[in-house]
Amino acid sequence: MAETKPSVSAAVKSPSSAQPKKKGNSISWLAPLSCIILGYIIWRFVLGAPSNFTTPDPNGGFWPQHKGPKAGLSKMYEGGIIVPILIGCFLTVVTFCIERLLTIAKAAGSGSITEFVRNVQFHLANKDVDKALAACDKQKGSVGNVMKAGLKKYKEMITNTELVTEQKVLNIQKEVEEATALELPMLEKNLVFLSTIASVATLLGLLGTVLGMIKSFSALGDEGGGDAARELSKGISEALFNTALGIGTSAVAIIMYNVFTTRIDGITYGIDESGFTLTQSFAANYK
Repeated sequence: MAETKPSVSAAVKSPSSAQPKKKGNSISWLAPLSCIILGYIIWRFVLGAPSNFTTPDPNGGFWPQHKGPKAGLSKMYEGGIIVPILIGCFLTVVTFCIERLLTIAKAAGSGSITEFVRNVQFHLANKDVDKALAACDKQKGSVGNVMKAGLKKYKEMITNTELVTEQKVLNIQKEVEEATALELPMLEKNLVFLSTIASVATLLGLLGTVLGMIKSFSALGDEGGGDAARELSKGISEALFNTALGIGTSAVAIIMYNVFTTRIDGITYGIDESGFTLTQSFAANYK
């Protein structure tokens, strides 16, 4: 009877060494809420402190109607209730920028990704898988994690006598794909907040400006005269603080989003190169 070999579909069902990372993402809802609350506190109690105005509102409350700001920053208070929301948006951008900087720096690992991949290629060319695994432990990044998962399967396939070379390569490729699927979400997590705020902050700034100008023109229509024209100019100036805050917040969010996506693209390229290195090396050395 002719000897039968396992099918390719059966070959790729071996257990995976890549394990899902159980990490919560409470910062995704806690940070924006906390930042908006902090934004209101800054607007109400720092910018809107009674000592910053010549005619403070003694009744206080949620939105005191202070008049006569003494300093430039105090004028921002009179921009209206949209100002604390914009401050909260800016603080949210800062929070997620710090969080992404730390996460992506950790994912990048130590040293150059290009040099790491070349080092692994050198060890695999010499058929020294253990040294390649040691290099992955030293790299400590996403590329190293994916490469390590693939190398463990690589080492397992070397001693496997039941599968043909093509099936072994498919097993290694599947292991790399599973490890990659676990790493990429961590890199891209929370970037949606930066991209969303980049669009929304400008619109919020324009909304605050429009509301301020409506209020100013209404006062002009009610009072009339030179004093009303002067108050109109002051009102427009105060309303434009909303636009300035919105555009500034949006600019920071766009710049940092592009910085992070560029760095993620570099890590992703390293991960892709890792998978290619493992499959090509095995196909060449263990035919």
